[in-house]
Amino acid sequence: MTWRGDVWAVPAAAYSDGEPPASWDRDPAREAARRELSDPRYHEHDPNLLQRAWTTFWDWVQNLFDAAAGATPGGGIGVAVIVLALIALAVALRLRLGRTARAFTPSAVVFDAHPRTAAERRAQAEAYALDHDWNGAVQETMRALVRSLEERGLLSPHPGRTADEAAAAADLVLPGHSDALRDAARAFDETTYGGRTAAHTTYRRLTALDAALRRAKPADTGRAPAGRS
Repeated sequence: MTWRGDVWAVPAAAYSDGEPPASWDRDPAREAARRELSDPRYHEHDPNLLQRAWTTFWDWVQNLFDAAAGATPGGGIGVAVIVLALIALAVALRLRLGRTARAFTPSAVVFDAHPRTAAERRAQAEAYALDHDWNGAVQETMRALVRSLEERGLLSPHPGRTADEAAAAADLVLPGHSDALRDAARAFDETTYGGRTAAHTTYRRLTALDAALRRAKPADTGRAPAGRS
C-alpha cells in the first residue's frame, strides 16, 4: 500500500482474486439508516400534532402580517394602527347597541299566572340568591315588593301591571323613593326581557328598597289605593 497524493493506493495484488473490491450496495445501507432513524429514541422531543399545527398557524399569521405590512403605508405600524382603529370601532358599536337595546326594552308584566304572597316571593328570592341566580332573585324581590304594597292596601291588585306602572303607582303613595323605584323597575325589565344579567349588588339594592317601603308611611292614608280603576 503506497501513499499517492491524497489517497492510499492499494495494489491489485493485495486482493485474493486480483480484482478491486465490489462497491457497497446503497439500498441495504439506506434501509439500515431508515430503521435506525425510526427508533423512538430519536423522536422523543419532536413537537406533537397540536404544537405543529399551532406553529403552522402562527407562521401563517406572521406571513399574513408581513404581506399586509408591505402593502400598507407605514408598514407594521400602519397595520397596528388599523387594527386598533377596528377594535375601537367594534367597542363603540357594542356600547352603542347596548344602550339602544336598553332604551327600547319593554316593561315586563310583574306577576305571572301563579299568585303568591309577598312572604312567599321573598322566600323564593332568597332561595335564588343562595344559588347565585341573581336574575331570579331580582325578579322575585320586585314581585314581593309590589305584592306587599297590594297586601297593605296601598296598591290595587292588577295582574297585568308592568314594572314601570308599579313603580309609578308606588311613588304616588310612598313618595321619596322615586329613583330607587325606577332603578328597581329597570332591573326587573332588563333581566326579564332585556337579556341582561344582574349582580348580587342589584339584588341587595332591591331588598333594601323592599325593607324601606315596608317601614314607610303613606303620604295620604285617606286616599284610595293607587291604580284602582
